Amino acid sequence: MPNTEIQFLEGPRSRWQEFSFTLKVFYEFIKGFRALHFVGPCISVFGSARFGEETKDYQKTRELSGELAKLGFTIMTGGGPGIMEAANRGAKDVGGRSVGCNIRLPMEQQHNPYLDKWVTIRYFFVRKTLLIKYSYAFVIMPGGFGTLDEFFETITLIQTHKIFDFPIVIFDTAYHKEILEHIELMKNYGAIAPGDLKLYLATDDIQEATNYIRDNTIAKFNLQPEKKANSWLGEWKLVQMAKRKSGE
Repeated sequence: MPNTEIQFLEGPRSRWQEFSFTLKVFYEFIKGFRALHFVGPCISVFGSARFGEETKDYQKTRELSGELAKLGFTIMTGGGPGIMEAANRGAKDVGGRSVGCNIRLPMEQQHNPYLDKWVTIRYFFVRKTLLIKYSYAFVIMPGGFGTLDEFFETITLIQTHKIFDFPIVIFDTAYHKEILEHIELMKNYGAIAPGDLKLYLATDDIQEATNYIRDNTIAKFNLQPEKKANSWLGEWKLVQMAKRKSGE
């Protein structure tokens, strides 16, 4: 199967090819919306797929995700192994819910076994949109290029007021030391505002991270019991909390 993303990014193509690609993207969004519409307020946990169960990063992620699931949130990840698996597993440890937004890759990435529901997406930019769309907080665990991409895209959306000021936790200050120093450097150069450093919490403490997310989500966004899904439409209700819109 040809890589349609590479073809799309090569430059201008025929109008029909561009329209055809747009339809494929539209289908991916609709598939994601239908799969995740009733997952309830989520917390997205980002991190490397390469860290196994024996690592401290896996264990810390599992523990932290369990504490966040106890608050009533669904734990959402990219659905794969490593940190993603640890986060979903942590939710299941405490009887919480977990979902995954998996990505289709040439070397097929299988979803991890700790998911209540998952959807497999073809395009990274669609997947990132879904991981942000349903979440009220974001946890950045140790990871690689993809994790940093997700972090900086999320914080940029918050900084530019494209989404609400949802809390972001950067976990493991030793691992992220140089990133945090570079953010400080950007502030000193005037590339970002001093107040932008208040858009996240960097910590090594699970309870501090949990309290920070709790204090900046549940009351702030009026999260409360979810309405039932329409099973006859094939919709699927997952958790007990939802954002109540004004006037309902």
